Amino acid sequence: MSQQGAALQSYNNELVKCIEELCTRRDELHRTILQEEEEKQKLQNDIRVLTERLAKVNESLAKKMASRNEFDKTIAETEAAYMKILESSQTLLNVLKRESQSLKEKSYPAPGGSTNRMTSLS
Repeated sequence: MSQQGAALQSYNNELVKCIEELCTRRDELHRTILQEEEEKQKLQNDIRVLTERLAKVNESLAKKMASRNEFDKTIAETEAAYMKILESSQTLLNVLKRESQSLKEKSYPAPGGSTNRMTSLS
């Protein structure tokens, strides 16, 4: 019977050793799970923060793009108006040159004409 008792004790020791090993492996796995849950929490927080930042940047971009579009519109309208002013100035200059030439011709008649200079000016 002592041989059976020794075998039982040996089995018992081996069983306890296996249970302790399983407990150790479980504890290591539990620590790993806790670390990964902590990392998951940090990542979720980072995602939340980045999502908020992205929303703010998108809002800011939308406002700035709208402002830029207003600048583009104002610049285009101003350039168009300026071009009209330039065209009008060119037209005015051409009219002025023609009138000036006409006045010169009236003020200084061709030789042999009967009109004197004083009567042309009035």
